[in-house]
Amino acid sequence: MATDRDYILGTHEEEISRLGLQHDVWRPVVLDCWKRAGITAGKRVLDVGAGPGYATVDLANIVGPTGGVVAVERSRNFVNALREMIRGNSLTNVRIHEIDLMTDDLPAGDYNFAWCRWVVSFINDPPVLIQKLGRVMPKGSLSIFHEYGHYETWRFFPRLPMQERFREHVIATWRESGGEPDGAAPLPELLSRNGFMMRSARPHVFCLRPDDYMWQWPATFIETYLPRLIQMGRIDREFADKVRADLASAERNRNSFMLTPLVLEIIAEKL
Repeated sequence: MATDRDYILGTHEEEISRLGLQHDVWRPVVLDCWKRAGITAGKRVLDVGAGPGYATVDLANIVGPTGGVVAVERSRNFVNALREMIRGNSLTNVRIHEIDLMTDDLPAGDYNFAWCRWVVSFINDPPVLIQKLGRVMPKGSLSIFHEYGHYETWRFFPRLPMQERFREHVIATWRESGGEPDGAAPLPELLSRNGFMMRSARPHVFCLRPDDYMWQWPATFIETYLPRLIQMGRIDREFADKVRADLASAERNRNSFMLTPLVLEIIAEKL
């Protein structure tokens, strides 16, 4: 069972809520991706690193009663949240496996698709995961990834020096936990090595103004992660207050904008 501290961002209620906002913000992008890939009624999907299950529920509704979703997640907190979401949506086409992607085998199945978002960037051995995925995904199936490709694209204009220092702390703690912020970088080679062929790749990076809905995604992350950095002993309250003040000044500035961290979308076919 994974504890809250096993996840660099935590698995507490506040993080579950933040992930819900994150999913809502990204939902139009994700639904378009799934549509282009061909996920529709009757399909079978492996949801790798399902978290509290926001994408799982969307996938289950799309594939319908004739399809199915197998959700894989190691955090007990997230699994419990996922079970509640499944009950609340009266879904009968979802199976949950509480397993560790690094130490357990992926469940076998006649999958048409695998969905993997912000997972490769957080695990300590991506080659192991892609190897396991290569073993369970059938010939002709598609695996879809949304992973950070260049986290340092995240910045504000006019520049916010405190936000950039905060970003560097995020990157440092991420790597100290065994993850890699630019997790998409090794994927093409890893996929090729394990019997996948890249069908498409596209970047997702957004230029946001303070009144854009997506602005809330990074802004909420800042507010959620600052206390965690204090808890880790990386920053003090004065540092956190300066970051908050910088963000507030940007939100008041009609000429400010933010670039989001670059996310790379990869769709690969199993040969």
